[in-house]
Amino acid sequence: MSDARRNKHLLFQAISVMGKAFASPVRLELLDLLAQAPRTVEALARATGQSNANVSQHLQALHAAGMVTRERQGTSVRYEIAGPDALRLWVALRDASIMRLAEVERAARDYLGEDVQVIGHEELRERLARGDAILIDVRPQEEYEAGHIEGARSIPIEELDEHLAELAGDREIVAYCRGPFCAFAHEAVRKLTQAGHAARRLDEGWPEWRLASEPAEPTPV
Repeated sequence: MSDARRNKHLLFQAISVMGKAFASPVRLELLDLLAQAPRTVEALARATGQSNANVSQHLQALHAAGMVTRERQGTSVRYEIAGPDALRLWVALRDASIMRLAEVERAARDYLGEDVQVIGHEELRERLARGDAILIDVRPQEEYEAGHIEGARSIPIEELDEHLAELAGDREIVAYCRGPFCAFAHEAVRKLTQAGHAARRLDEGWPEWRLASEPAEPTPV
């Protein structure tokens, strides 16, 4: 093998580390969680039903690919998605899988159930500016505290029943959660509709809203 061919092979071998990082459903679920908020290994293990050791191994693979950063906090290690570029890559992979793989669409439908009415990003902005919609974030409190849409009220899905009476009124209620594979907003809209409220879910989640609000990066010259 010539030096040029060997070097080219090594180049693509290095790039393949990124692909290998995505080749695990557990790692993808970890990325989906870290797209919402930083978490420790222990917290990620509880959220995914995995052992601490197994989660730690998967996080090491994501770290090697540059998808997550880590910081030691006492006896724990806290992981975070590695900035907007890593977040965009995860969102692009997820969205491409929905568009290109019928199996993903079927699995999502089986998991989420029948779809509920949705509202788009721009329409929601307009409704919030006019003050004729109530926006609720139905993710866990820790995720809301790590970052949320401005003006959203935190009502974790497991607490929604307790707040139904408070939401009475003539304004439409919009629920959002983690993104297209998150069942919380679907469940919230169903509960709200059954209670007699006009309700829709945002067709995206906090990560997409966050990326839309990020300033554009300058194009390298």
